Amino acid sequence: MDSTIAADAGQNGADWKVGVDIGGTFIDFCALEARSGRVASLKVLTTPEDPGAELMTGLTLLAEREGFDPKLMTRFVHGTTVGINTIIQRKGAPLALFTNAGFEDVIELARLRMPDMYSLFCSRPDPLISRDMVFGIPVRMRADGSESLAPDMTAVETAVAAAKANGAQGIIVSFLHSWRNGAQEAAVKATIARLAPDLFVFSSAEVWPVIREYERSSTAILNGYVHPRVSGYLTALEERLKDRGVPARPMLTKSNGGLMNAAEGKRACVNMLLSGTASGVIGASWLARQAGEDKVLTLDIGGTSADFALIIDGEAQFGTGELIGEFPLHIPSVSVSSIGVGGGSIASVDAQGVLRVGPESAGSTPGPACYGRGGERATVTDAMVVCGWLGHSEMAYGQLRIDTGLAHRAVGDLAARLGRPIEQTAQAILDIAVSEMFVDVEKLASRAGVDLRDFTLMPFGGGGPMLGAFLARELGMKRVMAARRPGVVSALGGLVADLRGDFIRTLFTPLSAVALGGIREAFEALAREGRDWLAAQGHDAAAELNLSCDMRYVGQSYEIEVVLSPEWLVDGNLAAIEQAFHLFHQQLYDFHDPDGEIELVNVRLSAIGAGPKLSLPETEEVDVAAIPTRRLPVYTGLRVETVDLHDRQALVPGSTFQGPAVVVQEDTTFAIPAGAQARVDRHLNLLLTFAE
Repeated sequence: MDSTIAADAGQNGADWKVGVDIGGTFIDFCALEARSGRVASLKVLTTPEDPGAELMTGLTLLAEREGFDPKLMTRFVHGTTVGINTIIQRKGAPLALFTNAGFEDVIELARLRMPDMYSLFCSRPDPLISRDMVFGIPVRMRADGSESLAPDMTAVETAVAAAKANGAQGIIVSFLHSWRNGAQEAAVKATIARLAPDLFVFSSAEVWPVIREYERSSTAILNGYVHPRVSGYLTALEERLKDRGVPARPMLTKSNGGLMNAAEGKRACVNMLLSGTASGVIGASWLARQAGEDKVLTLDIGGTSADFALIIDGEAQFGTGELIGEFPLHIPSVSVSSIGVGGGSIASVDAQGVLRVGPESAGSTPGPACYGRGGERATVTDAMVVCGWLGHSEMAYGQLRIDTGLAHRAVGDLAARLGRPIEQTAQAILDIAVSEMFVDVEKLASRAGVDLRDFTLMPFGGGGPMLGAFLARELGMKRVMAARRPGVVSALGGLVADLRGDFIRTLFTPLSAVALGGIREAFEALAREGRDWLAAQGHDAAAELNLSCDMRYVGQSYEIEVVLSPEWLVDGNLAAIEQAFHLFHQQLYDFHDPDGEIELVNVRLSAIGAGPKLSLPETEEVDVAAIPTRRLPVYTGLRVETVDLHDRQALVPGSTFQGPAVVVQEDTTFAIPAGAQARVDRHLNLLLTFAE
């Protein structure tokens, strides 16, 4: 396969670095041989019944096709959906929650918000821990960290016995004000471990010691809920890699776009719940910087969902409160919005005769009808086949052959129910999918306060290039950029990611000259913790420490995260800190109060250890009209047109052509609508521009 990345040469023979991402339908591989700069990429169908088996299959195929030797692998980075799927499918461990007596309803009350305030029929999801598994313990810590009531260990012993009798496999301990002092949680955890060594125990302060009992409790619950499955999966992964003779210690992609080792992943499972979506954005931001694109909207379409994120000034955006299934995740993560529309999303006709798409997906088993793996219901992929955009080459590196007859049969069943021609029905499926994505992207842009007409759309994943250009056209975006291998961008993201650990201290203090000393001490403590964490990950080079604080005006209910310079703390520059808060508040809300009193709630620190230095090779562009491989009929929305079919591998830097057109390659198919001018840049990215 062609080389798309160059890297520093290894010193001792071949030096393979491998990024892997498991999605709902495919597992993606991006393998780099550092000496030569050669890249091998691959897709393999997932095996939901045996997670991890597809990884060994992929390594075997890479060895056969590329001369890849797993024994020479010096870096192995892995993203997985085991954790998030466990939550979505509600197949996690039965848990018990130990909290303060009188506060047993904390996870049911949550924040008293409805998921959809405009719906009369919406309801909140059932908690992951049922009410009969929540036990109140007589114990109390004051807000200043002093003990008001010591834990009643007799009550703990009674609660442990009841939890075991009710089938609990693990216990979450979350007490009031443990963000200030976690001693009570630690004491109760130790007692549980002594009384019931067969149960696993997590305390909220050790998982994420942040103020607000619901956020702290729910984060710890998510961690415990997925712990057995994630830990078991990672243990099996390590054993499989060892059996293959892989010397590299496996690293895992995290929700914050960074990496951690597998040993920590078994314990801090909550940090990897959004690993796949986050690594896709990290890979896209790396590609954007290489191409000089500073404002990008990413579109990652897999088999079950479409994920959107913003890249601003070449960097991914971060936040808290991302949804894991139906539950908010309160640790820092790459800001990604998701919708249940993917290539495998099933189209159906409801009781009122209305055509709908998703969120139910055919997944990898049986998959879309056109895959010939037993699927009989029409999907978005089948609609692409019926319209003629898809099905002109092998897919997924030769693992799939499109059966157009099966696609026509599946979509034809819907067409008969609707009383419409089959091509119009297929186009309606695509239009609905694009419109549903349009709504969610507009919401994302509104929240971020950006004008998408200033952004470039970067589609990736197996389905991103199929629908991306159509979405960009509807959004009024003028540019689309598809990387040379868009189908494996998430795997690339793991390959280029840095080690990244996030740490927090809640201070909850007025911002004043008197408070600066405490803020400085918190930063220094977090810096030590961050450096120690990097050392435990095996990083012995320089560390990048990024400081931010959650602040608000007195009287506000929620705070905003403001990036600060550590030098301001060292110099005691209170005015600079205040000014940074005022400016950011103005940017977000178009308002600030220069005389308002400011509260500082949390001090945050990100410790970053730089990953491998990689870069895309540049090839001089030569203006040349691309020569199509052949022409084919495509239903473009109103009529059947004859369009050009291009082979991506034959397109060289400087190649140009007009839409409508189809570009085929091993990992995806790029559908290009009318009105688009296409050009291949010096990095082999395919750029589309739409006329004003």
